[in-house]
Amino acid sequence: MLRGPGVYPPQRDTWLLADVLREELLDAPGTPCRVLEVCAGAGALSLVAAGFDNTDVTAVDCSRKALFSVALNARRLRRRVRVRRGDLTAPVATQRFDLVVANPPYVPGAGDDLPTRGVMRAFDGGRDGRLVVDRVCDEAPAVLAPGGCLLMVHSAINGVDETLRRLEAQGLRADVVTRCTHPFGPVFTARAELLEQRGLIEQGQRTEELVVIRARRP
Repeated sequence: MLRGPGVYPPQRDTWLLADVLREELLDAPGTPCRVLEVCAGAGALSLVAAGFDNTDVTAVDCSRKALFSVALNARRLRRRVRVRRGDLTAPVATQRFDLVVANPPYVPGAGDDLPTRGVMRAFDGGRDGRLVVDRVCDEAPAVLAPGGCLLMVHSAINGVDETLRRLEAQGLRADVVTRCTHPFGPVFTARAELLEQRGLIEQGQRTEELVVIRARRP
């Protein structure tokens, strides 16, 4: 996948979510599906969705470089992806989607002042890693069509029960559809001592569990 400088490359969490996305789209072959990817980055999930004939795909990110990468990859693969620049669902607030996918920044950081530029913007989620995760929980339901579905991936370190609670408070039916444990990547490794100090991981722990959460509007 091509990406511009400063655009974070897709990692294991993206591909885990991509597998669930494919299954979701395969379950309804031929049915028109409006797909929204927020926190799109290089647009890996949008490109997966656009590979299905029945999809109409929109990718949203706050980074111009990220959206340029989405458009470049879509053209290279001859897939149609609409790009919109802005903050989460703000650019599409008047639209409704059958499927929303999100791999938001969720790595706990030094504080709650999120970076506004550079590659850290793709993964820094504030002190507990939930600043953007919580916003997705709160904002995504408003752009879901009746029967629509949100798919989101994050680390179990962030608190799976809290995510389920927030989504259910929005009137969605939420559950964990898949889990995967793997060694820390470079970012978590660099912050392991900080995570230990805060009690987010055990001393010496160098693995994390990824979870994909599905939340459906009745």
